Amino acid sequence: MDLLNTLVDKGLRRELPTREEALAVLATSDDDVLDVVAAAGKVRRHWFGRRVKLNYLVNLKSGLCPEDCSYCSQRLGSEAGILKYTWLKPDEASRAAAAGLAGGAKRVCLVASGRGPTDRDVDRVSDTIKAIKEQNEGVEVCACLGLLSDGQAERLREAGADAYNHNLNTSESTYGDITTTHTYADRVDTVQKAHAAGLSACSGLIAGMGETDEDLVDVVFSLRELDPDSVPVNFLIPVEGTPLAKEWNLTPQRCLRILAMVRFVCPDIEVRIAGGREVHLRTMQPLALHLANSIFLGDYLTTEGQAGKADLEMIADAGFEVEGAGEVTLPEHRLAAGGGGCGSHAEAGCGSGCGSPADGAAGCGTHEGAGVCGTASAAAAALAGNEPRTDLVAVRRRGAGTDLAPNA
Repeated sequence: MDLLNTLVDKGLRRELPTREEALAVLATSDDDVLDVVAAAGKVRRHWFGRRVKLNYLVNLKSGLCPEDCSYCSQRLGSEAGILKYTWLKPDEASRAAAAGLAGGAKRVCLVASGRGPTDRDVDRVSDTIKAIKEQNEGVEVCACLGLLSDGQAERLREAGADAYNHNLNTSESTYGDITTTHTYADRVDTVQKAHAAGLSACSGLIAGMGETDEDLVDVVFSLRELDPDSVPVNFLIPVEGTPLAKEWNLTPQRCLRILAMVRFVCPDIEVRIAGGREVHLRTMQPLALHLANSIFLGDYLTTEGQAGKADLEMIADAGFEVEGAGEVTLPEHRLAAGGGGCGSHAEAGCGSGCGSPADGAAGCGTHEGAGVCGTASAAAAALAGNEPRTDLVAVRRRGAGTDLAPNA
């Protein structure tokens, strides 16, 4: 396919595809999906080899959010039955982080619901960052606290934060349909504040909210212009009790095409599969590793993820290897250009958090960590009738904010 050959050549040269080429990737048929994966996989391997970076989320404060983001189980007025608790103490957060690091994660993403942090909140998170770094040599820490005020990014950087995550989520033209309590421009401003403070910027998107192909291309091109070090790709989990509970628009093949498009547009940037991979990619998750070079380990913010052991087995079985703590994620030219170093000990990128489906969506896994949600009969019924896979969604009842051991 001439399109794919052209995109591979451009990706190896770090040349931006045209909008028409990006749209053409999304328009390919299911019959061509393996060809699309193989082509984008060449670009992924050129810049990142066969390494997979593991990241671990710690939900510092769950629920109780005044924002009205339609996709989020922590939103104002949410009826989702999620865990709700206020700020974890630094030692509690540090213990939660240690579980993920023991499971192989090299980065901890500290997330808190809310519009944005107060100065007191920044102090709390700063103390937590210091506690984690004192107890875990070489760990990378990303903060995701919502919209930043002037000077807050600098304070987080001084406390030892390596990165800041704030997702654009969708195109500027449709943003007002998803959220009304803040604007697309507010999100762009926070990403720019993180950049200016010397933090590694992390910003991504949510697919599956009813957007068009044009919306997806718009947001990915906007991200490329912002030049974050990492781009998390979330797949919406329609959580009961949220306005988007009926939006089941994704297939495994479409998810792969979206990831491939992101890889072609952002060839040398860390692309992370974030919330929703277990629900929408399902048994095709290993194919997605040929496109993305980063995933979350274990559970998400308010929902369960695939068992950590299953993640590690999947990576090994697919012929990939977990990126070590001493390895730098980004290619050397991005580090030399001063773009941070998503993956170096100085820089990083989260990928979920306030404003992503990981707030109230993502994964399967039973409380025993077996990696399977729901019952066999429910799954069979859903498959037979091509119904939404609601059986794959489980609210997190372990880890941070509970007395039960986390999944890592």
